[in-house]
Amino acid sequence: MPTILITGANRGIGYALCESYLKDGWRVIGTARRPDAQLPEGAELCVLDASNYSSIEQLAVQLKDIPLDVIWNNAGVYLDKNVDFAQLDTQTWLATFAINTVAPIQIAQALQSNLAQSTRKVLAFTTSKMGSLEHNGSQAYAYRSSKSALNMAVRCLANELATQKISCLMLHPGHVKTDMGGEEGAIDKATSVAGMRSIVDGVESNNYPSQNSQFFDYDGSTIPW
Repeated sequence: MPTILITGANRGIGYALCESYLKDGWRVIGTARRPDAQLPEGAELCVLDASNYSSIEQLAVQLKDIPLDVIWNNAGVYLDKNVDFAQLDTQTWLATFAINTVAPIQIAQALQSNLAQSTRKVLAFTTSKMGSLEHNGSQAYAYRSSKSALNMAVRCLANELATQKISCLMLHPGHVKTDMGGEEGAIDKATSVAGMRSIVDGVESNNYPSQNSQFFDYDGSTIPW
């Protein structure tokens, strides 16, 4: 039975990812900040505060010696949504980077040995087209820049882990109807999850590096940096 770890699993895309993988018979370990968080039935809950490195270290202790075929760094925040430039403060900016950029790389670092023990060896990162310099827009300074920085960090990580044939994928979920995306989202969660899974599930250690270090839209197309 393959095993996947999904961060930010108690709502939105993370919750939908859990449901999808459980349906296909995977062992699903999901993280959330609170011990009373509700995950889909059958998923195993691990408490994780992504902004706290001690919490990441504790997660590594909990999962010691468990091979992880896929680690999906999905947890993220959009703290400056609809915030005017004049209102953007330092704390919002730093908090955004701590969760969106720093934590996913720290999680990969802490759980590297778990991936190395598995057969698939995939690191997936939920990022955003809003982090593309070519598709740049206005506002959302903290969110956009945190995703651009995450993309760069993932490319560095892909080079770092090349000798172990660990694939690192960056995935834009689309503008999804969730609490973060809002009701104005263009697609539903099922469409987003199915599209991203078709990319992630097609990657295994024996076809490395076919998709390594690429920036994908949920529909399988590549996004310019």
